[in-house]
Amino acid sequence: MRVLTLLGIAASLALVPDALAVKEKDFKTCSQSGFCRRGRALAARAKEASSWNSPYSVDASSVAISPDQASVTAGVKSLLYPEVKFELELRVHDDGVVRVRMDEVGGLKKRYDEASSWALIAEPVVSKTVQWTAAKDCIRAVYGPKKELEVVVSYEPLRVALLRNGKAQVQLNGHGLLHMEHFRTKEERKIEETSQEEEQVVLDTTNPRAWFEGDSEDGWWDEKFGGHTDTKPKGPESLSLDISFPFHPVVYGIPQHATTLALPTTLGDDATYTDPFRLHNADVFEYLASSPMSLYGSIPVMYAHSEESTVGVFNAVASETWIDIWHAKPQSSDTHWMSESGILDVFLLPGPTPADVFAQYGRLTGTAAMPAQWSLGYHQCRWNYVSSDDVRMVSRKMDEHDMPMDVIWLDIEYSEEHKYFIWDHKTFPDPVDMTKDVAAVGRKMVVIIDPHLKRTSNYPVYQEATERGLTVRKPNGQDEYEGWCWAGSSSWLDCFNPGSWKWYQDLYLLDRKREDGGWTWAESTEDVHIWNDMNEPAIFNGPEITMPKDMVHYGGWEHRDVHNINGMLFTNQTWQALKARSTPAKRPFVLTRSFYAGSQRWGAMWTGDNLGTWEHMAVGLKMVLANSIGGMPFAGSDVGGFFGNPEPEMLVRWYQLGAFNPFFRAHAHIDTKRREPYLLDEPYRQMLKDILRLRYAQLPIWYTAFHQSAVTGVPILRPHWVMFPKDVNGFALDDQFFVGDSGLLVKPITTPETTEASVYLPAEDQIYYNYFTHLAYRSSKKGKTVTVPAALSEIPLLIRGGSIVPTRERPRRSAPLMKHDPFTLRVALDKAGAAAGTLYLDDGETYAFEQGDFVYRDLAAETKSKVLRISSRDLAASPRLLQVGREVSLDVYSPGNAYAKEIAGVRVERVVVLGAGKPKKVTLGDGGRELVWEFVPGVAAGGKKEGTASVLTIKDPKALIVEDWDIVITL
Repeated sequence: MRVLTLLGIAASLALVPDALAVKEKDFKTCSQSGFCRRGRALAARAKEASSWNSPYSVDASSVAISPDQASVTAGVKSLLYPEVKFELELRVHDDGVVRVRMDEVGGLKKRYDEASSWALIAEPVVSKTVQWTAAKDCIRAVYGPKKELEVVVSYEPLRVALLRNGKAQVQLNGHGLLHMEHFRTKEERKIEETSQEEEQVVLDTTNPRAWFEGDSEDGWWDEKFGGHTDTKPKGPESLSLDISFPFHPVVYGIPQHATTLALPTTLGDDATYTDPFRLHNADVFEYLASSPMSLYGSIPVMYAHSEESTVGVFNAVASETWIDIWHAKPQSSDTHWMSESGILDVFLLPGPTPADVFAQYGRLTGTAAMPAQWSLGYHQCRWNYVSSDDVRMVSRKMDEHDMPMDVIWLDIEYSEEHKYFIWDHKTFPDPVDMTKDVAAVGRKMVVIIDPHLKRTSNYPVYQEATERGLTVRKPNGQDEYEGWCWAGSSSWLDCFNPGSWKWYQDLYLLDRKREDGGWTWAESTEDVHIWNDMNEPAIFNGPEITMPKDMVHYGGWEHRDVHNINGMLFTNQTWQALKARSTPAKRPFVLTRSFYAGSQRWGAMWTGDNLGTWEHMAVGLKMVLANSIGGMPFAGSDVGGFFGNPEPEMLVRWYQLGAFNPFFRAHAHIDTKRREPYLLDEPYRQMLKDILRLRYAQLPIWYTAFHQSAVTGVPILRPHWVMFPKDVNGFALDDQFFVGDSGLLVKPITTPETTEASVYLPAEDQIYYNYFTHLAYRSSKKGKTVTVPAALSEIPLLIRGGSIVPTRERPRRSAPLMKHDPFTLRVALDKAGAAAGTLYLDDGETYAFEQGDFVYRDLAAETKSKVLRISSRDLAASPRLLQVGREVSLDVYSPGNAYAKEIAGVRVERVVVLGAGKPKKVTLGDGGRELVWEFVPGVAAGGKKEGTASVLTIKDPKALIVEDWDIVITL
């Protein structure tokens, strides 16, 4: 959140529908950003030139291959600036990823080169099997299991290409747009005011240097915007690079933007947008529902896709970045990345499948942390619950209406004068008792902690931070930076300073005193978790509502160098603090608004201050999908919209969508009407109750999907192209998705007055079942669109044939209370009478799973010789775990582990088989105890008819979850 005006910090504003629009004048366009103007102008001149080659080339005499073949380095020179030296380095990792680095050597200053150190989980392991060779005109390496991959570095001009089977997959500098602006001295010049309020100097346009860099010193040393002057003591230092995917027509990624999943073009006659996509973390108040404008987070990863393969690039740069997209040829995707500062540090992900690129990116930046199970339940929030009694009332009302909920949230008004960590005792006189009352019914609290520190002598957190020199500095490197945020006059903790890390973590200590005698948050418990908002950072009186770029962080780096990483570091420290406060450690929950590559290691994100409109509901889904494939799968949008008062129909549809987001939270602005789900009139209240119960019944599906994502990097919400990479009909599909590998296909309704939905079934010969009615649909090898009923009380939800879906159907008030509940298995047979699924369980709270305390079951169904056999086997003891498992090693796992013993009595209470024939006998095991069953005839999975499928219900087989078993159905 942010205030509309500086004077409005303490006041809320009436919501006038016509006024609900982003103030675009608060944020730059490319034409208002000096380095983006320069980058685009270079691209335009290169395109218009009759012949154009990049001025950068490799000095063949400088090529050096390390003795262990781990890397190759070479000097790079510019024909226009022969006195400026650069060095290129390439490495091939053991999983085939290629790292390309280039930096200025011996320059007047040092470029920021630490972005990858924050993003990567470790220094990647370099391949020991790659053999580099140097020729007269290039360097190359051939590698891969079948020697199918090749990296070629062409000397003149400098180009880097990654090939598979001789076909280019990714190419750097193919269009000749590489430009690393070298450091230089500020010379005497004629000042000339322009319409852009820029300082420019006319240069000699006959000089090729001037042609290449432009005919004026356009924003080199300072530039103005919105009444602010950005001084640039280091001068121009931007980095431009074109990255092409010659045979991949679709690109995805670079979240966060409110746009379609398949990224639209920004150049060309058919361009969707006139501005490039921007990565510059910003508090964009009431953002547009379709725009390349930067939002709260930035992940510089992009995937390119075709029927043949999927490849990707991760560009480890932390400064403001603009990205143009166009298609030079119908089957190619071309991009131009323009960053304000930093070195060239690009990782080429060779794929060739979606699962491969996600794993490759996950090995670089990490996969999502395994969450606490309760955090996958329903979260209730608004700005603000006004008192301790208000919190207790919300918890009580949810129980009175039999609506499950796991978390109640508190926004900024819980704190005294917005001094975070300190409760306002006028309205929250008993915060610990309040938290204990909520925890007594199995629930948690989440409260907000923002990074701005109120500058006042009666705020010990600020006093300690400033005394220790832990805040961001002004350009002189000495004086403390002061800005305005919710707390009024504020300073900002500099999380780049190692001295801030333990100090900040110690603030959260509960029953232990700090060794240095400093202040700790005494009025807290282990049941209080944290929401990090405003961490872009949002600064009300700053340029573009954020920190001036010339402020200084630890190490002397300007804020311009590290801006997009800033929010991630604050969340990292919050996560570490929550983990350290408990012995043994419990899994923290931290929600962040600002994020960068690697933020997935520390919690969840949400799509920010959305509007209560159908358009924002629809684009919120696309944004969550984009973040999911961007490596940050624990994502969601505020249910109901942060602004506005949605009518009941919209609210019901939004809850249906929210129930199929990994992060499921309702949130609302302080000026909105109260809209807790129990406040709606019937029949809407019952609809919301049913939706909440559906989410809780499906928690085993979500938890298993989170586990799979944690060990493989594959997203939890999977767009069509991820599941069916060869189905061209689904490459741009972003209004329906699959949940993990559960087989659930979801098509949320995001339009008003809708009673049916068109659902695209993949290009395969497969049967799909309606989750609720069991109506069977059949796809085709060319793909097929079917019409699914979607009355307001219905959500189009299908089960793909061949899936086994585990649920827990007992209504409970919160997730922890479901720990010993029995399971229902839905077995959706495919045409061959087979199905498969997995179920992962652990205690949902501690890190005991890392020591082997978990249950991981392989569920299967197979039909042979008129016998349908449904089985459960220990997946952790099978070779399949070795292919994906990185959480535990098999030497610490035992089928009789402590957690397995704890849930030893948990059973399967019902098995529902869709598409089977009528049985003659059903037994537990071969010749074992006969089971009770019911059969409703209908369409069989192995036929060709559509209609209501047959349903076989096996009642309480008493098959234990932790044991191997077979249910044998004689047909």
